[in-house]
Amino acid sequence: MWKNMGLTGKIIVAMVLGIILGLFINYSGLNTEGSFVNNYVTNGFLAIVGKLFVNSLKMLVVPLVLISLICGVCGIGDIRLLGRIGTKTFFIYMVTTALAIATAIGLGVLFGIGKGMNIATEAAFEAEKAPPLLDVFSNIIPSNPISAMANGDMLSIIFFAVLIGISILMVGKPAKGLVQSLELINEVILKMVTIIMNLAPYGVFALLTKAMAELGLDLIWSLLGYVAVLVGSLAFHFFVTMMIVLKLSSGLSVRTFLAKMREVQIFAFSTSSSNATIPITLRTVTKRMGVNNSVASFTIPFGATINMDGTAIMQGTATIFIANIYGIDLGITEYLTVILMSVLASVGTAGVPGVGLIMLSMVFAQVGLPIEGIGLILGVDRILDMLRTAVNVGGDAAVTAIVAKSEGKMDLAIYNDPDAGSKDVFDGHIDENSEREFSEVFSDGIMGSEYDDVKRG
Repeated sequence: MWKNMGLTGKIIVAMVLGIILGLFINYSGLNTEGSFVNNYVTNGFLAIVGKLFVNSLKMLVVPLVLISLICGVCGIGDIRLLGRIGTKTFFIYMVTTALAIATAIGLGVLFGIGKGMNIATEAAFEAEKAPPLLDVFSNIIPSNPISAMANGDMLSIIFFAVLIGISILMVGKPAKGLVQSLELINEVILKMVTIIMNLAPYGVFALLTKAMAELGLDLIWSLLGYVAVLVGSLAFHFFVTMMIVLKLSSGLSVRTFLAKMREVQIFAFSTSSSNATIPITLRTVTKRMGVNNSVASFTIPFGATINMDGTAIMQGTATIFIANIYGIDLGITEYLTVILMSVLASVGTAGVPGVGLIMLSMVFAQVGLPIEGIGLILGVDRILDMLRTAVNVGGDAAVTAIVAKSEGKMDLAIYNDPDAGSKDVFDGHIDENSEREFSEVFSDGIMGSEYDDVKRG
């Protein structure tokens, strides 16, 4: 049964089993500090498997973004078109982020979360210093591109890749061989993504079992109002706001989009990292939704860096919650300040570890809320971060589809085909597209015997 199940089904089963087993370990007391389960299962085997899975995804992020974006710029062919796509993408990302935090503030005020509550906590929070916005923009141009790639500075990598792509376009015909080589490398990297995706159910199971074994649900009940409004805001923004924007802006089927995004959002939920999910998101929007790589290679890594709808929603909800607990009244000016700060911070704190809490501390400082109040929500932030990341990557894909459709860079036949991109050579067989790709690459006899062996296998 497991062998015949599709990848999406396997991942969903692994997710459910991981949550159930993790909660069992938590409530049975098996995960007490110093116990065998805690030392060798939760923080041993499961931690290792989960870490290996996340690292395998992160391993591909920099080479995939660099090569794919260079190929994408070369595929656009027109530098002015690249500027139009970039401007349009940035504008939509900023608007959706503003809509996200406005939704969170509206629901938070409507339900009055935190009023009359007296929550004691020993948790403390020390805000890390966020880099000045000026430094963020000045560092977009890397003084050392190799160092930028080693550190995963996504904005710097994007700039460097775009510059290489533009330079290749300016060279013209003599660079044709280089472009073909880069496109082949890009296909190889995407095949590597497919290999790792086949290991996803085991990574997802390990990550969720460990998370649930450590967190449990006790703390969630004590902060039920905050959690409920935050989850409701996340769901409303993605399933209502973003889907309305997608439908009105592109006319694409919402049902098809949600069905094809299922795998990506499970990955994002499990890893809590938009950057780690980039390879999966890129593969999905290009292979399953028919978005041309010339658009997707720019919009997806760019979105993973600056598009933080889920994080913005957390900031809006947390601001209302902490203000009500401390009895601080916020007026329309403060609410507008929160929206503006969140939109700017989504750019200004790009690539900084713990970005959500850094952004929240900036917002609190701006509207006069006690930063130590963040300690009240730290306990549930880990599991809610998983949901925020799923919303973030969903927004990246939706904006990518909107931009691609508006620029005529989407194959609607692929988008409307429910099975498009769902099969690959690593499923144990070679489909027609893969066979044609192999035959084209090896038609000159190079590695011909290996290709024949693959076909016979």
